[in-house]
Amino acid sequence: MPGLLRGVARTAVVAGTATAVSNRVSRRQAGRWARQEPAQAEQQYAPPPPPPAAPAPPADDMSSKIAQLKELGELKEQGVLTEEEFAAQKSRILAP
Repeated sequence: MPGLLRGVARTAVVAGTATAVSNRVSRRQAGRWARQEPAQAEQQYAPPPPPPAAPAPPADDMSSKIAQLKELGELKEQGVLTEEEFAAQKSRILAP
């Protein structure tokens, strides 16, 4: 009987130790994830920077308007401006 009790006691100690270690690892990982989540959320949900404002035309001559439209077209091709932003800036430049 003493051998059987010793085996049962050893099994209980090993099982208890394994449970304690598993719980500690789980708590540590949860803490790490909790610290990382706010930083990731800020990166994912940060608003995009505002588009650069087109410079005001120095004169109403057609060559300066064409130059500005070319710059807007390049910004749109690079993905800096969306279609809506491009259309709004284009109408502002072409307005009398």
